[in-house]
Amino acid sequence: MKIQNYINGQYLPPVADEWIDNYCPANGEVYGQIPNSSTEDVENAYSAAKSAFPSWSQTTLEERSRILIKISELLEANLQRFAEAESKDNGKPISLAKAVDIPRAASNFRFFGNAITQFGSESHESVGQNAINYTLRQPIGVVGCISPWNLPLYLFTWKIAPAIAAGNCVVAKPSEVTPMTAYLLGEICTEAGLPNGVLNIVHGLGTTAGQAIVEHPDIKAISFTGGTATGAHIAKVAAPMFKKLSLELGGKNPNIIFADCDYNDMLGTTVRSSFANQGQICLCGSRIFVEASIYEKFKLDFVARVKALKVGHPSKAETNIGALVSKAHLEKVLNYIEIAKSEHGNILCGGNKLIIKDYKNGYYLEPTVIEVASNDCRVNQEEIFGPVVTIMPFETEDEVLKMANAVKYGLSATLWTNDLKRTMRMSNQLQAGIVWVNTWMMRDLRTPFGGIKASGVGREGGFEALRFFTEAKNVCIKY
Repeated sequence: MKIQNYINGQYLPPVADEWIDNYCPANGEVYGQIPNSSTEDVENAYSAAKSAFPSWSQTTLEERSRILIKISELLEANLQRFAEAESKDNGKPISLAKAVDIPRAASNFRFFGNAITQFGSESHESVGQNAINYTLRQPIGVVGCISPWNLPLYLFTWKIAPAIAAGNCVVAKPSEVTPMTAYLLGEICTEAGLPNGVLNIVHGLGTTAGQAIVEHPDIKAISFTGGTATGAHIAKVAAPMFKKLSLELGGKNPNIIFADCDYNDMLGTTVRSSFANQGQICLCGSRIFVEASIYEKFKLDFVARVKALKVGHPSKAETNIGALVSKAHLEKVLNYIEIAKSEHGNILCGGNKLIIKDYKNGYYLEPTVIEVASNDCRVNQEEIFGPVVTIMPFETEDEVLKMANAVKYGLSATLWTNDLKRTMRMSNQLQAGIVWVNTWMMRDLRTPFGGIKASGVGREGGFEALRFFTEAKNVCIKY
């Protein structure tokens, strides 16, 4: 099938009639094509958004809310269809897409559909000066949203929903590796009554279509999720143009396990936080630090649990781990396993490409656990973004805190302990935008989401997202 761009409420081929093959990770075969969009396609999308903005920005909050909630309801009504499309495009198990990805995409629209009706501004009475100040929160105009391949619809809608809720019009680019559910979203938006031009979806490469969005002089803000190197490039292009930037980038997250934890809860959650979505989540706990007194027990139990995980075709009900997203990404992850060996890492389990019967060209990899002797090795310092974790013991709180913080990233951290004082001390000192204590991936959409250091700039989620997608204007009236 041929995916098309969604511009001004219509599906359109790329202006230059150039296409990119779209691969199914489960079998390694081409199953469709997507537009290789150019600057001209982005300009057409911008023009549609610009034309729609005056009307959309003046639409009542109630009307915007109603449309966003309708989109949410239609996504829920099409759950199976979208889950199957996400699985085929990304390689993740259908069960995961059905339980997490598509419901969360629906929740994004519902949350911001409700949040915009509660988004207030401030006023200040200047006593003695006979004046009042109040703040207007006004939509920016046309904004750009660029999302990654690991949680395709989940993260695509995480950007789009607050942008349009706040009254902006959007030029959005999903990853060229996983375009299908973004393509299908256009149908849902049309059915829900979203006016033409409010959301425009342009498919293509980051170096061409993405670059055209970032460098467009009249696209006033960029919300991007992806790799740190790409984020740095976007900042370099956009900052001199004084665009607003929200950059959610990479992570190398510590999972810190103390002996006083609830062991069984920790063990089950740690397996999930290591290998969910084939380890292709920026929040996965890829560096596991275990207190020395329970290290050998943990190593034995953890490896046994990991060996029991079923790697298989994403459509199979028994599959725990599906295919990696692309051949290139599989080769990258395999290369890091070789790096670990060269650094004298001990491969406790996994480490090999898998050939699945009837799907021999699929991108499958055994879940891999590597015992390392130092936090300074490359596999503990660089983002692998696959079903690979490292483990090592620690003796003291100070020691593990230093190791946890000794990376360039600062997205999330997980802490397992029942010591309240330790929880407070370490949560305060961990260099991360998110700290989970005795849990992982428990998300409240009202909370700010994002990282520090090389993990990004700005925050998404809740009113933080609505603040990003609006400009504050102070009005002072003397009476």
